[in-house]
Amino acid sequence: MRCPFCASDDSQVKDSRPTEDGHVIRRRRQCETCGGRFTTFERVQLRDVTVVKSGDRREVFEREKLERSITIACRKRPVLQETIAQLASGIQRQVETSGENEIDARVLGAKVMEALKGLDSVAYIRFASVYKDFAEPQDFEDFAGTIKDAAAG
Repeated sequence: MRCPFCASDDSQVKDSRPTEDGHVIRRRRQCETCGGRFTTFERVQLRDVTVVKSGDRREVFEREKLERSITIACRKRPVLQETIAQLASGIQRQVETSGENEIDARVLGAKVMEALKGLDSVAYIRFASVYKDFAEPQDFEDFAGTIKDAAAG
């Protein structure tokens, strides 16, 4: 593992333990060259999955990009970063264990929408505004109305 301080490849693991959800290993490392300490996180990647975007463009699935989009939707909301990471890990596991090598971006977006729906309604609306490409203020109002109706019924 390359040291973030001096770029040396010589580091030693000082402590290793699973995170709370048990799907990630947290390793505390010390650089043998400069003595700097840093933490790494190790996740299992079951398969390489390609995301099929509009216009038939293809991109490699990136968990970091998924977590970043969820974080943006949850900005200034009472949602812990740890919860966001767990949500992203859950979606990643669904994608990797589906048995498919490709996933449509709309299907991936629907999985995020479903997860956010149960987490935070404001984050859900924020994500939907991008995912569903809201163009007018009325689009927000209409979508928020569907949430209100679902909660009442």
